[in-house]
Amino acid sequence: MRATVMKSRVRARANIALIKYWGKANPDLNTPAVGSISITLEGLWSETEVEFDLRFTSDTLVLDGDSRPEQLGRVSRCLDLLRERAGVKTHARVISDNNFPTGAGLASSASGFAALSAAAADALQLDLSPRELSIVARRGSGSAARSVFGGYVEMHAGGAADGRDSFAEPLLAADAWPLEVVIAITDRGEKAVGSRAGMERSASSSPYYSAWIATSDSDLRAGRDAILEHDFDALAEIAEHSCLKMHAVAMANRPPLVYWNPATLDCMQAVKALRATGLPVFFTVDAGPQLKAICEPSVRDAVVGALRELPGVADVIVSGLGPGVEIL
Repeated sequence: MRATVMKSRVRARANIALIKYWGKANPDLNTPAVGSISITLEGLWSETEVEFDLRFTSDTLVLDGDSRPEQLGRVSRCLDLLRERAGVKTHARVISDNNFPTGAGLASSASGFAALSAAAADALQLDLSPRELSIVARRGSGSAARSVFGGYVEMHAGGAADGRDSFAEPLLAADAWPLEVVIAITDRGEKAVGSRAGMERSASSSPYYSAWIATSDSDLRAGRDAILEHDFDALAEIAEHSCLKMHAVAMANRPPLVYWNPATLDCMQAVKALRATGLPVFFTVDAGPQLKAICEPSVRDAVVGALRELPGVADVIVSGLGPGVEIL
């Protein structure tokens, strides 16, 4: 017999896609139009507590200390999947905190929904496999499927009508190739157009969207091979190509969608200049203005110094690669 109150707290980490995901195959199931490959970051995390209590009359969400009713729908839909599986209808209180800027292009939805899914499943005493948890997390946020796992992670787009083959799985352990990530924060505010809305706009209006879909498999193969072979130069080339191609798709939207600001561009040029001198470093940028420089540990300090001195860079965050979800 289940307890009247069921509670769990989980930490999950943000992930940064090296081979990008942009576009939905099935918006209702939140399946991606293309596969993706990411790295999970040790230093950027969400801690989420989910408490089910028969006394609650509705679901509630507190994010970074503030009530966020506008985001409650996505949270409740994710919880509903697990409540149905557990055979309960009990409402939940969700309290989530990020140790990095929320909604600013740093994958807070990925870490947040991975933590939410894992905490809710644990509170409801559901014995889900990592793959099953990845599928549930995907329903809340496409990139959250990857944050279930640590290190290097591949997300499979799948093609089944019910989404059962759309999940993430580990590609390479974090300690097998311990690269580091230097993040240049160029704007702490939440972005005006979220990723989901941006993807919808691209699918309906960008003339480059079909080419994006058509070339995704070759990008995935190149990225996967580079990671498994620890080929930094090959990974740098395909990751920057995937990044710029994704943003080109968004920029060609009607109306256009430009996530960068002047400091983002300055950071790109700085990273390119460092690599031209022989330093092993490359950049990627998700749907937001923050640049992530991926580098070998030996050159981390040089990358930090080059980015920190640029006008418009408000802060620099450094992180190694980290683990998947952790029940606290």
